[in-house]
Amino acid sequence: MLYALKMERCCRLLNKRNIVTRYARGLQSGSSQREKLEGLLPQKEEFQVRHIGPREHEQMKMLRTIGYQSLNELTEAAVPAKILHKKDLSIDEPLTEYELMKRITKISEENDVWRSYIGMGYNNCCVPHTIMRNMFENPGWTTQYTPYQPEISQGRLEGLLNYQTMICDLTGMEVANASLLDEGTAAAEALTLACRYNRRKKLFVSDKAHPQTISVVGTRAASLGLTLEIGDVFRVDTSAKDIAGILIQYPDTNGCIHDFTDIVQKAHANGTLVCSATDLLAMAVLQPPSEFGVDICVGTSQRFGVPLGYGGPHAGFFACRQKLVRLMPGRMIGVTRDSGGREAYRLALQTREQHIRRDKATSNICTAQALLANMSAMYAVYHGPRGIRDIATRVHNLTLVLVNGLEAAGNTVKNIYFFDTIRVLPKMPVQTVKENAREAKINLRYHNDGTVGISLDETTTIEDVNDLFRIFSADTTVNSIVRNESYLARSLDKTDDFHRTIPYLQHPVFNSYHSETRIVRYMKSLENKDVSLVHSMIPLGSCTMKLNSTTEMMPCSLKGFTDIHPFAPVEQAKGYQRLFAELEEDLCAITGYDAVSFQPNSGAQGEYAGLRAIQCYHESRGDKCRQVCLIPTSAHGTNPASAQMAGMQVEPIFVRKDGSVDMAHLTEMVDKYRQTLSCLMITYPSTNGVFEETIGDICDMVHSAGGQVYLDGANMNAQVGLCRPGDYGSDVSHLNLHKTFCIPHGGGGPGMGPIGVKKHLIPFLPSHPVISCSGNGNGNDIRNLGAVSAAPFGSSAILPISWAYIKMMGPKGLRKATQVAILNANYMSKRLEGHYKTLYKGETGLVAHEFILDVRDLKKTANIEAVDVAKRLMDYGFHAPTMSWPVAGTLMVEPTESEDKTELDRFCDSLISIRKEIADIEGGKLDIVQNPLKMAPHTQEQVITSEWNRLYSRELAAFPAPFVRRNKIWPSVGRIDDIYGDKNLFCTCPPILPEQ
Repeated sequence: MLYALKMERCCRLLNKRNIVTRYARGLQSGSSQREKLEGLLPQKEEFQVRHIGPREHEQMKMLRTIGYQSLNELTEAAVPAKILHKKDLSIDEPLTEYELMKRITKISEENDVWRSYIGMGYNNCCVPHTIMRNMFENPGWTTQYTPYQPEISQGRLEGLLNYQTMICDLTGMEVANASLLDEGTAAAEALTLACRYNRRKKLFVSDKAHPQTISVVGTRAASLGLTLEIGDVFRVDTSAKDIAGILIQYPDTNGCIHDFTDIVQKAHANGTLVCSATDLLAMAVLQPPSEFGVDICVGTSQRFGVPLGYGGPHAGFFACRQKLVRLMPGRMIGVTRDSGGREAYRLALQTREQHIRRDKATSNICTAQALLANMSAMYAVYHGPRGIRDIATRVHNLTLVLVNGLEAAGNTVKNIYFFDTIRVLPKMPVQTVKENAREAKINLRYHNDGTVGISLDETTTIEDVNDLFRIFSADTTVNSIVRNESYLARSLDKTDDFHRTIPYLQHPVFNSYHSETRIVRYMKSLENKDVSLVHSMIPLGSCTMKLNSTTEMMPCSLKGFTDIHPFAPVEQAKGYQRLFAELEEDLCAITGYDAVSFQPNSGAQGEYAGLRAIQCYHESRGDKCRQVCLIPTSAHGTNPASAQMAGMQVEPIFVRKDGSVDMAHLTEMVDKYRQTLSCLMITYPSTNGVFEETIGDICDMVHSAGGQVYLDGANMNAQVGLCRPGDYGSDVSHLNLHKTFCIPHGGGGPGMGPIGVKKHLIPFLPSHPVISCSGNGNGNDIRNLGAVSAAPFGSSAILPISWAYIKMMGPKGLRKATQVAILNANYMSKRLEGHYKTLYKGETGLVAHEFILDVRDLKKTANIEAVDVAKRLMDYGFHAPTMSWPVAGTLMVEPTESEDKTELDRFCDSLISIRKEIADIEGGKLDIVQNPLKMAPHTQEQVITSEWNRLYSRELAAFPAPFVRRNKIWPSVGRIDDIYGDKNLFCTCPPILPEQ
């Protein structure tokens, strides 16, 4: 039957009788003739051929280099036999790129995009096409890594500094960070900061905050053992001096604007901090919260040029008083200087971050929303202060018109003062309003008391407001109302209490790029300062910087995915629900878990959600005493930080000299905490880059003591298609979709960290107060965990990327990608072994998908440290590997399967060349202080200056290898002075100085 179907296809495609005749004869004469015929009809090109870097002949050369004959032989040697999954994954056969686009376009069209005036922190906006094309859809902006190497990250660092300046200007606060995950988590971070600041355990949240924010704060408070009171903020009593922080919403979730001056003054008198969740666009015409004394401002910059995307990704913002800066969570960009005294940008105060402070960190944040923050900053740069004010004024004036028309028709508007959101008591039954709105394909917010919420936005037109009038049977039009300016009587401009008077966005960067020519050139100038995957491989251990294909990225711009509100009725989001269900099914097949929650919108957030699910599981069984989390000392810094956030007691487990878990110490600790053990948090393959044989035994040991196993999913790129955590004993994992499953890193975000769980943990997955999370197939809607992110399905708009990757790779393609990732790592380790020592290897002498180069001895022989090698690699055109982690003084390399042999060899050649330079230092040919490594990286300005007084040549500085000449990448600044930056903290745009 199969061959008959093939014959029909031949007839249809070629219509050549002789070929069909030969084909028919082939059915009788054996497989050899069939193979010849099939050679005339090549198979459709599979996407895996494009995704996997090394060609087949290159793979064979690499295999021979490390002593293996096939990928399967290598796999069987590297992966413990006890956990090796030899069957094909039960996922669909692969689609071609063109088939994929047809299918995903149809799925996007299943989403019924209505006009949504729901609000609640999510508003439609006009994304400037030039920003959409040149940033959101541009791999030069989407594929960079977090700017830990600032010399080759100055472009996005400048963009993020613009973002911080924009936030400070609009909120009136003194300092801001470079974005958080969303408004809900930013509010939770603000209130936990208040607890750290004044060492109190009680919080108060206004009942007029957005419901998803209240839920996220409640989840965080429960995990930390904090007391949370929700109520009328005007009745809060702080006189007992036991409340750490108060959260207000300004304007509130109903759109009302209130004066909070008295509340803030009383709170401060009693040592309580006040946090305001606020609307960024409203700040263009509304008195900022700083004017009535709040300590912290949070919110989302989504309506500044970022699509709705069914809830994300969107950049949350966080701004505060200067006195709180060292407690502030997240990354912060600061101004410093380079080795030549030139102004430069860097990540400031990194000692606060989880990778250094671990369970003592200010938060567990690892991935923020850098790409989206850069888009919002560029939106402000493009429009400037006048343009932003014009947008805000137009939205506000249309709302004034709407109120005037509704009230004239007999409806009651509950708001006295408002910006763009109102709450209406209709003169007719609310069911009639619903029916009229449904007929017009308009979404409104319906409250339980029969009132209706309406929130306008930048995209709202005169015709839209006229449609709203018809829904409420208001027999009027916008044009008839604006003939009489009496509708402006309630304008914020007419009030003394709420009218904004202080200027904003005065820096030249916000007043110079308002034509498209200028903005395009500005975006390109920043892009050109950064090294991304469009330039060269980024070999970061544990970060998996792999191909983010164009076809995977294209669905993110489809209107059916970008323009839908996260709180639209579920029946309008059938395309998204189909996508969630299919992606969940595939991820379960890949991991061996039984269900997936897509709500966590970063890897660290997934850790937190998974740990909270474990805690809720124990509590449901009456085991409230189980609070101990065992974590190997080699773990990611987010692990202990997340465990601390989840309210756990972190206990370290030693690691042996070979990099494996110390089984004796683990046994001792499991016995010691047998009655209080909550879980073990472990990374597999290990953080040290090897497959440990004992992983199954470790899981059994923990389970025997009543604990659960949390397996960190950071290293899934070594497991997909080869082994499944759910099979060998893990109970829950987060999956870094921005690593293994191809969502790009975005220069520091977006990320996505859904969690997979075994069946017994399904009831404890995150829920949501507005939209049921059961739509993603896991069937849970139990409220004992609450929300961990503001949107019910996290950063939904980027999930098509991972869905597309899996659908195009298919079961065999995914397995082969993992095998080649392991091959690439072992090949590079082998090539470098005569020059550098690979610190840890498995029992067979192999590494997993990454390996650690030990350069610690070079400090003794040549005064060279890992940082010097990292900076020198920039002169060769490369981003550094992961530096000094998980072992101080080392470099951790992960090539991924996407890099071909030529690029692997080019990177190895660079490291070998650098080792020869070090040998010249050891041998006295190069000075031990003034040498190309200690003075790296070298900028173009340094090399072409008329004064060259260094003890090595310009050529060695700039062109240390022949291949560098062909495509030279110049760092835009010299080596950054970190100490100066922290001592002279400056985190907004510096004044423009005249050229020297």
